[in-house]
Amino acid sequence: MNNSRACWSARMRSGGIFDIDNKKIQIEEEEERTQAPGFWDDPKSAETQMRKVKTLKNWIDGYHEMKTACEELRLAFDFFKEKAVSENDVDQAYNHAVTLIEDLEMKNMLSKEEDRLGAVVKIVAGAGGTEAQDWAEMLMRMYLRWCERQGFKTEITNFQPGDEAGVKTVTIQTEGETAFGYLKSENGVHRLVRVSPFNAQGKRMTSFASVFVVPLVDDAIEINVNPACLTWETFRSSGAGGQNVNKVETGVRLRYKYKDDETGETGEIAIENTESRSQFGNKDNALRLLKSQLYEMELEKRRKAQAKVEAGKKKIEWGSQIRSYVFDDRRVKDHRTNYQTSNVQAVMDGDINDFIKAYLMAFGREDI
Repeated sequence: MNNSRACWSARMRSGGIFDIDNKKIQIEEEEERTQAPGFWDDPKSAETQMRKVKTLKNWIDGYHEMKTACEELRLAFDFFKEKAVSENDVDQAYNHAVTLIEDLEMKNMLSKEEDRLGAVVKIVAGAGGTEAQDWAEMLMRMYLRWCERQGFKTEITNFQPGDEAGVKTVTIQTEGETAFGYLKSENGVHRLVRVSPFNAQGKRMTSFASVFVVPLVDDAIEINVNPACLTWETFRSSGAGGQNVNKVETGVRLRYKYKDDETGETGEIAIENTESRSQFGNKDNALRLLKSQLYEMELEKRRKAQAKVEAGKKKIEWGSQIRSYVFDDRRVKDHRTNYQTSNVQAVMDGDINDFIKAYLMAFGREDI
């Protein structure tokens, strides 16, 4: 029963934590802008403004839902003292309220411009042949299942099957509010330890796969692409597993050369897109994915310029090992937050919200 009182205390403080009064004022100000003459003359700007209003309204709705849940918990606790409801009823009300509070706290960690965007998730199998390629496919399934639970729209824009099983690399385009804000926590190297079904001696093997996550830019974000730095290649594409082989070259490979402002060195971005049966459709989406990567590179520059990291504090970097999945010991552990669970199957079925929450609670506050 102490839990219910703790939750009620959190509910009483939540107005300040989530700054709801200020958000109500912001809604009034932003809605006033939508009433200005000629507001829809610039559709792109108008859509951006309407999304801003919608995001703020979603905040208010979420707050009131959480507030109602805490009120119901308080009533359930009072009824329990009068023996009108069972302890199980109070526990259910408590769990529901806590879930809503934590969800709102997670949203509170997503304060950056890019957090509201969709995400591009690229998974690349590490060294290790079929075992690593199978692991990459398992991660692909995990993220697809997680996106399905969140109600996010997904599209596989590039799929290169493994030699015998699994995938060498796959790119998933995810659209949904704050998709990048959540999925940025998955950026890094994921390590699998298990008895390999592909090993004739049944040996325990370790495999790696890299996950790269960048924001999926929308029309509201202006990214300049120099056409002189672009080259295109075309090839015959196939669907997942080698199905639906096209007889024409609809797959496209984009190469973009750029100069690093800091080092002066020349770099290249290569993007393949095979999702559409139309070469023009694949080119359009490849350009969007290029803009997403260029946007992420610009954000990384800003992060480095603003970084004030305390000595010894862990931080995410490209290529760092972030999480281990040890099947035999029934343990999945995140090395950045030390959060772990023994329910390996649930994690592989897409239940990764607790890992995302732990990451945002540990690192998201630095951005606020």
